[in-house]
Amino acid sequence: MSKILFVVTGADRLTLADGTTHPTGFWAEEAVAPHEAFRAAGHEVVVATPGGVVPPVDRASLAPEANGGRENADRIAKALRSFTELRRPVRLEDVRLDEYAAVFYPGGHGPMEDLAVDPGSGRLLTGALESGKPLAVVCHGPAALLAAVRADGTNAFAGYEVAAFTNEEETQGGLADKVKWLLQDRLTEAGVRVRAGAPWAPNVVTDRNLVTGQNPASSAPLAEELLKRL
Repeated sequence: MSKILFVVTGADRLTLADGTTHPTGFWAEEAVAPHEAFRAAGHEVVVATPGGVVPPVDRASLAPEANGGRENADRIAKALRSFTELRRPVRLEDVRLDEYAAVFYPGGHGPMEDLAVDPGSGRLLTGALESGKPLAVVCHGPAALLAAVRADGTNAFAGYEVAAFTNEEETQGGLADKVKWLLQDRLTEAGVRVRAGAPWAPNVVTDRNLVTGQNPASSAPLAEELLKRL
């Protein structure tokens, strides 16, 4: 059995361009589906957040309309209650990368608020990338890649091909004209090559030891891909 590190946002709101805030957190399915897959395969999961705060779930991610209906929404809510590691996170600042076999970042808009500018998370991501151990990131989770800046000012993921929540999906979701910046644009500016798939359809991209998924529908296939690498 291996230990897999889940790095989860601690932000419960996203600051918009006009200075107001939008309630957020981590997206339930993007945490639940990989957690279920990793635990079923016999692996241990440890959750880390900035400051060790209990990560907030984005309440919108529990709504029936976000999960294809009430039945699946209820299943995800039940699975979330069983994800007990979320209630006892460790401090991201105290994480020793060599204790883990793989690293996973779920999404939700929360990472755009905290992990995108968290230097400790950036160092962890750079270390995971350089170590060659499996690193998986989904949806808005790739916002955290923006903090992985080397001493020379370049991004550690520049030149890598990734999947991430797209401008088109942000537009269809109703926030594109409200947020301070768009994830696809900011990643591209950092030299990261975003390979966009159809909106809301599964899209998993692998590049060396990095595995990325575009949206909530990509979380389960992304977990499967990471398990193949353990």
